[in-house]
Amino acid sequence: MQINSPMIDRVIAELLAQSLSASAEQAKPAAIGSEGRDPWLVPIGVSNRHIHLSRPDMDALFGPGSELTRMKAMKQPGQYAAEETVTIRGPKGQIGKVRVLGPLRKETQIEVSVADGFTLGIKPPLRMSGKLEESPGIEVIGPYGTIRKERGVIVALRHIHMLPAEAAKLGLKNGEEVDVEVGGVRGGIMHNVTIRAAEASFMEMHIDVEEANAFGLKNDAMVRIRKV
Repeated sequence: MQINSPMIDRVIAELLAQSLSASAEQAKPAAIGSEGRDPWLVPIGVSNRHIHLSRPDMDALFGPGSELTRMKAMKQPGQYAAEETVTIRGPKGQIGKVRVLGPLRKETQIEVSVADGFTLGIKPPLRMSGKLEESPGIEVIGPYGTIRKERGVIVALRHIHMLPAEAAKLGLKNGEEVDVEVGGVRGGIMHNVTIRAAEASFMEMHIDVEEANAFGLKNDAMVRIRKV
């Protein structure tokens, strides 16, 4: 019996393609709440320093009527990283290329790390987003102009975004604090993690770069929620 070499090559290629497709399908993370998916597991989102701008501050920094240029969508619905960056300057130093996140907000907020505070010469408090009372100010420099904010710099507290329905299934509620267990060589327990349950949310735990490095975590790494 004569063997048709091209036919054998084609069959082998088809079998290999089917095998790779099946492997890729198995590697996909299961959807939240799907069968076999541990509902207490949540993916990590590592947040670098960034700034949220108000409409007046956007005009002052980038020009009247200027608009943000969408660069990359964030996982939280409607939020995105913009092409625009600014420089922030404190009493001791400055940090450039601070990414602007959209959309615009009612009040400008600058989120930095503890180490960034040392570089700038300020002591930003640990706060949930939007809690800007008695926070330090800073100078913000854009391509069109410069502004001086009297408040608005914080170190963001770690938190978990989820839908109210997802929180209810876990017996959790908005504002509740939980522990989070991290595996791996640098694993441990994170305490005082706030649940932020709201509509138009994607389940994700937000931590800053310093926390991520301390626990050996990267974007999309999975950690486990533990009720206190």
